[in-house]
Amino acid sequence: MSQGSSNPLVDPLDRRLTLIPPPCALVLFGATGDLARRMILPAVYDLANRGLLPAGFSLTGVGRSEWTKEHFVRQAHAAVASGARTPFRQRVFEQLTAEMAYVSGDVADLDTCHQLARVLDGSGRGRRVNGGRVFYLATPPATFEAICANLAASGLASGERSGSGERSASGAKVVVEKPFGRDLESARELSRALGLAFAPADVYRIDHFLGGQTARSLLALRFANRLFEPLWNSEHVDHVQITMAEALGVGARAGYYDSVGAARDVMQNHLLQLLALTAMDQPASFGADDLRAAKEAALDATRLPGPAAQCAARGVYASGWLGNVPARGYLEEDGVPADSTTETYAALKLEVTTDRWRGTPFYLRTGKRLARRVTEVAIVFKPAAAETHRGLDTGCLGSNTLVMRIQPDQGTTLRFGAKAPQTPAEVRDVTLDLAHGHAFTEALPEAYEQLILDVMLGADPLFPREREVEAAWRVVDEVESHWATLGTGPEPYPAGTWGPCGAEELARRDGREWMRP
Repeated sequence: MSQGSSNPLVDPLDRRLTLIPPPCALVLFGATGDLARRMILPAVYDLANRGLLPAGFSLTGVGRSEWTKEHFVRQAHAAVASGARTPFRQRVFEQLTAEMAYVSGDVADLDTCHQLARVLDGSGRGRRVNGGRVFYLATPPATFEAICANLAASGLASGERSGSGERSASGAKVVVEKPFGRDLESARELSRALGLAFAPADVYRIDHFLGGQTARSLLALRFANRLFEPLWNSEHVDHVQITMAEALGVGARAGYYDSVGAARDVMQNHLLQLLALTAMDQPASFGADDLRAAKEAALDATRLPGPAAQCAARGVYASGWLGNVPARGYLEEDGVPADSTTETYAALKLEVTTDRWRGTPFYLRTGKRLARRVTEVAIVFKPAAAETHRGLDTGCLGSNTLVMRIQPDQGTTLRFGAKAPQTPAEVRDVTLDLAHGHAFTEALPEAYEQLILDVMLGADPLFPREREVEAAWRVVDEVESHWATLGTGPEPYPAGTWGPCGAEELARRDGREWMRP
C-alpha cells in the first residue's frame, strides 16, 4: 500500500485500473471454446480499447480445431462484435490481432506445448515474445494436470520455485476457472497438479463472480463507513442471508451441471466467498496477504451448527411458469438423465464461530428457475428493545435490514422505521436506496477485464488460494456426504417460485423467514 493514501481501500483494490502491466504473452488454452468466445476475447479487446494493455502484449490461442491464424482472427472479430462492452475501433482491433497467433493441437499433448514454445520464442511467429507469460486454462478441469505437466516438460513454465511459495523467476503464471475440484480431495489433487509447474503465488484461481465490483463494494461499505462497522457483529445482527437466485434453467449446460449440482457449482465458491467477505474481521491492511488471511480465518471458522439433516435443504425445479411463459422441469431438460438426483437448489444454515459472530446464523441459498435473478447479501438487525419505543405503534414495522445488491442492479438498500405522516405514533418501514448505476457516472469494468488485468499486474488480493478453497470444500463435503446417504432425491419445487418447502422450514425452525427480493 502506498504511503499517504487518504483511503486505504483505494490502493490495492481500485488504483490498478489506472496501471499498465509490463509486457506479457497471454496464452489461451481452449481458445475455440465457449468461455473464450463469450468472455475472454471480448475482455481482452476491451482492455486494449481502454488503453490498459502493454505495448508488448501478445495473444496466442491453443485449441483442437485445425484453424489458421487468419481463421482465429475472424473468430475473435465475431466474439468482439457480439460481446465487447466498448465501441469497436478497427485500428485497435488490428493492433491487437497483429500480435495474435494460433497453435492447433491437443491441449494435453506435449507436442502441442513444444509447438507453442516455438511460437513464443519467435521461430513460429517471426519475432520473439518478450515479457512474462500467462497461461489461461479455459479448458475442462480434467485437462489441467496434463497441460501443467507439459508446460513444465517443455520449459514454458520453467523457473526456480521457492518453498515459501514466492513467484518463480520466469514470470510464468497460470489461470484456472472454478470449479476448483468437486470435493476436498480432488481440490487437493488439482493443487498438486498446478504445483507441477507453478509456484503457489503464480496460480490464479478465477472466480469471475468476484471479478467486478462485488468485493470492493462490500469492503468499502463495511470499512470506509463508521456508520456500519460498529454494528457488524452478533450483538446487533440477528442473522445474515446470502442469496444467488437465477431465473434461467440449465440450458445447454445440462451435461456439465448434472455432474455437479447447485452446492458444488455455486455454494462452494460464490456464496462462501461472499460469506467470507461479509464475516471476516478487519484485516491488518488491504494488501493481498492481510486480506487473504482475514478471509481464510472466516472460512476456517465456518461450519454447520448441527446435523446436516437440520442445516441443509435441496430441491430440483419442476415444470412451472416464469411470468406467463411455461417452463420445463429439470428432468425434462435436454441432456438430463431421467433418473438424475442432482439438485438445482441448495440452502444451508451456517455459523461463524469467531468472537464477532458467535451465535448469529448465516443462511445461504442458491437455485435455478427461481422467481427472478438476484444476488444479494442481507444483514438483518435485531429489533429494538421494547422499552425504547414505548408509546409508538410499531405493529407494521419489520426488522432493520441492510441489503447489498450485487446483480443484476448493483446497489444498497437500507430499511428502517419512520413515523407515518398524519398519524400520531405509527411507525412504518421505509427504504433508502442507492443504485450504483445512477449514483456514479463511471462505466464499471466487466469482471473478466478486471481479472485479466489483475493477473498481468500480479495484483491478487481477491483470488482464492488453496486454503480458502479447502475450507469451503470441508463445509460442502459434509452436506454432500449426508445427501448421498438419503434414499430420496431432491424435493421438487415449481419453476418460478422461491424454492422447496424444505428450505422454508430451514429458516422457520429458528422463527425466521427468507426475504423475497
